[in-house]
Amino acid sequence: MKTLFTPEPARIRRVIPQTEFETLFEMELLKRDSLEHRPGQFVEVSVFGVGEAPISVSSAPAPSMPTFELCIRKVGNVTNALLNMKKGDHVGIRGPFGNGFDVEVFKGRDMMFVAGGIGLVPLRSFIREVLNHRGDYGKVFILYGCKRPKDILFEDELMSWGSLEGVELQTTVDVAGDDWKGNVGVITTLMPRLALDPPGTEAVIVGPPVMYRFVISELKKRLVPEKNIWVSLERKMKCGVGKCGHCQMNGVYVCSDGPVFNYAALKGIPEAI
Repeated sequence: MKTLFTPEPARIRRVIPQTEFETLFEMELLKRDSLEHRPGQFVEVSVFGVGEAPISVSSAPAPSMPTFELCIRKVGNVTNALLNMKKGDHVGIRGPFGNGFDVEVFKGRDMMFVAGGIGLVPLRSFIREVLNHRGDYGKVFILYGCKRPKDILFEDELMSWGSLEGVELQTTVDVAGDDWKGNVGVITTLMPRLALDPPGTEAVIVGPPVMYRFVISELKKRLVPEKNIWVSLERKMKCGVGKCGHCQMNGVYVCSDGPVFNYAALKGIPEAI
């Protein structure tokens, strides 16, 4: 049975290197049939004897499967320890936690996903959910930007998404090498190329904090209503259930009230964007 504060055992089934800094882990729950998460939620991952860290779930919901995926970046003691683990090793899992994306709200709408850097990790869960139920949604736009071509996550998967009918993929990098033939520049330089239906489009943004303000400004210029803009925020989510207060911003707990927020409801909160 799932509990809030007691980790349950999970086993590493696969370890798949992605970039210099990120690795994809397939995890298997040992006492549950499914994680039962929504896109945008996260779990607390514990390495016994080291500590615990919040990690976004990167796979789409799979109600009858005990496996799920986490893409982990090397940023601290827990993630460093995770990246030294191998297939068959065990970790602890708490969750899923947080307010994820309610997929029912988006059905019948055009979808615009805007991801910066590792922001593609939580968005991948939502993108996969939409593509797994393609008939429930309109056009899909996927915009992805990162620093360098070698930092691109899920490169083969991105290309496969872009080849699907009704899906438009646009990528950009800040710094290009000789082999890069795509766009160079910040992610907002991709937006003028898109043939949007602003009132019928839901825009979902996940990336570094500096990106949000500029992307939202560009969306407003394109006449996308504020109520159609969604963001996922990152703060220090230590407990995952709104008790420790580390992620609080003016009375709002990112771990439980978010990390997914509608921009129209969020914009008046200082320090949010």
